[in-house]
Amino acid sequence: MSSRIPGFYKLPPAERLSRLAHRLGPEGVEAYSSGLSLEAADMMVENVIGMFSLPCAAAVNFLINGEERIVPMVVEEPSVVAAVSHMAKLARDHGGFTATSDPSHMIGQIQIVPAGDANVCAERLTAALPALRESSRGVHPRLEERGGGLVDLLVRRVTYREEGRPEEPMVVLHVVLDVADAMGANIVNTLVEHLAPLVAEATGESIGLRILSNLADRRCSRATVTIDPAGLATGDMAGEQVAHAIAAAWRFAWADPYRAATHNKGVMNGIDAVAVATGNDWRAIEAGAHAFCCRDGQYRPLTRWEVHSDGLLHGSIEVPMQFGTVGGPIRVHPTVQSNLKLLGVTGARELSAIAAAVGLAQNMGALKALVTVGIQQGHMRMHARSVAATAGAEPHEVGSVTTELERTRNFSVARARAVLRRLRAQ
Repeated sequence: MSSRIPGFYKLPPAERLSRLAHRLGPEGVEAYSSGLSLEAADMMVENVIGMFSLPCAAAVNFLINGEERIVPMVVEEPSVVAAVSHMAKLARDHGGFTATSDPSHMIGQIQIVPAGDANVCAERLTAALPALRESSRGVHPRLEERGGGLVDLLVRRVTYREEGRPEEPMVVLHVVLDVADAMGANIVNTLVEHLAPLVAEATGESIGLRILSNLADRRCSRATVTIDPAGLATGDMAGEQVAHAIAAAWRFAWADPYRAATHNKGVMNGIDAVAVATGNDWRAIEAGAHAFCCRDGQYRPLTRWEVHSDGLLHGSIEVPMQFGTVGGPIRVHPTVQSNLKLLGVTGARELSAIAAAVGLAQNMGALKALVTVGIQQGHMRMHARSVAATAGAEPHEVGSVTTELERTRNFSVARARAVLRRLRAQ
């Protein structure tokens, strides 16, 4: 099935779902109306009192590594799904997106704050590494059967320094674990808890924290795209002008962390929406991505946009991705299961690569809006339906109200109510 479904956005929700039904099967279709039961929710978190819903949409037109992808996105912000779908359509002319992911290597940390000499502590810990490697075997037998398990042990020296306060040397053991198709938090935490007493015995020092790191810089995903500027043209700007303006906007983000923060927020609009739709920990992904942006000492953009000598706009992204396709709410939530089925992924690395491509597409959509009509005009046009609903419009009235709001470029609730009163009087 092609992800290119012309006019998909014009269809009512039931018809959109009907177009996707052959990917999902009857149970998958049902999941989009029934969702998570209260009983299942009560088993997932504490003190459950009810359910909280967000829109679940399907982004179309994606061609990633030569495969057609319909991408589920859970997001409340208008224009996000429209933007990624439109950018994915433009990308098809040059083969769509190319995306890859590193192996699923996560880092766990065991912290030592030595009472004695930190150098001696580090030497003792280094000498104990072979025994620690041996002790890690069998902690996660099923993971090892699937090709995962311990990858590496690294000894690091870290020092707390702050003006006017005493220095505090630390020794940290990094436990690098291949978590296969899991996000990996529980797997990593179990192993570092297992190793912590052995580290204490080997060094003769007390253990501080033992916990995973969400800076998953050994688990990065990358995506690239090439865009013909002709597809970027607007009524007021030539495509080449838009492409160069996008590249210039990216350079602003590279130079200024204040701009880079908003630039990356746009990237995460896409990635987070995929994470929520697939039952993944978007908070961990956010934390890792923003920490990664500071790796050279200044907060930088996650993407890069340049116009090359071929005259085409080239975009790329590199971002840590802590996605999983097994474990946690992924098994419990029926809509998550249907979303994964709709997406057609076979494992965590594939899902991570797709999410990176979506982040790149969303960033391109935001930059194009910024350098042409401005972000607010396009955003408010998509927001008009929500404004109409807030004003009290019934489903059959929403179209007429939004048309009038767009005509006058007044998207206030007061204006929507006035339009609605006039429509009903007529």
